[in-house]
Amino acid sequence: MASEFEASVTEWVADNLPQALVGVNLGMYGPDTSDPAVLDAFEVWRSRLADKGWGAPTWPAEYGGAGLTDAQAKVITKALARAGSSNPIPYLAGMGVTMVGPTMLEYGTEEQKAEHLPGMASGKVRWCLGLSEPNAGSDLASLSTRAHKDDAGWVINGQKTWTSGADKSQWCGALVRTDPDAAKRDGISFLMLRMDQPGVETRPISLIAGESPFCETFFTDARAENDALLGALNDGWSVIKRLLQHERQSQTNTPVTSAYTDPVHVVAKRYLQTTADGKLADADLRARLADHLMDKSAHELTIARIMADARGGNVEVSATASILKNSATDVAQMRSELLLEIMGYQGLGWEGAGYTAEELHAVREWLGGKAMSIYGGSYEVQKNIISKNILGLPETTQKG
Repeated sequence: MASEFEASVTEWVADNLPQALVGVNLGMYGPDTSDPAVLDAFEVWRSRLADKGWGAPTWPAEYGGAGLTDAQAKVITKALARAGSSNPIPYLAGMGVTMVGPTMLEYGTEEQKAEHLPGMASGKVRWCLGLSEPNAGSDLASLSTRAHKDDAGWVINGQKTWTSGADKSQWCGALVRTDPDAAKRDGISFLMLRMDQPGVETRPISLIAGESPFCETFFTDARAENDALLGALNDGWSVIKRLLQHERQSQTNTPVTSAYTDPVHVVAKRYLQTTADGKLADADLRARLADHLMDKSAHELTIARIMADARGGNVEVSATASILKNSATDVAQMRSELLLEIMGYQGLGWEGAGYTAEELHAVREWLGGKAMSIYGGSYEVQKNIISKNILGLPETTQKG
């Protein structure tokens, strides 16, 4: 029996979701269409969700949220899925709702929260993050982008790479070196700057999967305001560790099914021989599919257990996010591997009438999914975090 809250959510969605969006993939930047009716409906939907506070439902109402619990937010997500839609605002905000915003709630000043959080929660302002550099990837503390203070604010020079959505963002949160003489993790600060200024240049990066959100970003005497520091001066390492925990937490719910394909065991029966009683004839594949489905269920049940342990409060973001990040990676990548094996030659197409949309998506998803082992902190970095912070094993990596 549905709870009173779930019933009210279901009723609100039924009354407010535009019919033109039912079953439409809302994408990372909005629907991939030029149909004005769909685009108009999308803006209506974004506005209604923002007014309801459901763009970032667990944030306080004064910052554009709804002050709900994580459990209630999950009810909203499920209700939207049942109605054939989703909440596009976390995608429209880029790194805002999932990463910068939660970190700002902890480290930001009241003025910073009031200025920035409502724009994220409404999906009107997109944020990117300037973290990795050509010579500072997994060893992020080796970054060389610098910032120094003058009378008008901060001056930033350097290069970032893999900056997701940089070419479409209005703001960037950048990790910069503010004390070059300090130990490498002690002289770093987190600065917030506008992207639409003469000192910022972005160059999109093409990937083997086709579409790519990634960019190179160049700062040449770029400017940030005097109050642009998030957290304390030279304590950016503490800020970024927390931000990356929020990133991993958001990735633990990475879909391990796809909007473009049926469950993998259902797909298998369309492509491969079955026995008289409807089982897949390949016993080895049956066993591997069963293993995959059990891993998927274990991952989802672990998330549910963590949510239940919170007893309706906010789920604590901790090193356990590293476990779930690696688990989500394993499940999603195995799913893609199994799909390509099942589809055979039909799962290797790139374009043309000889392939279905499902088949063309499968190969792109397989290629794009390789990045899951790298972004948000590599698979190996997560294992180091798990070994030190959960298992209590000694430090084995180089300290800086």
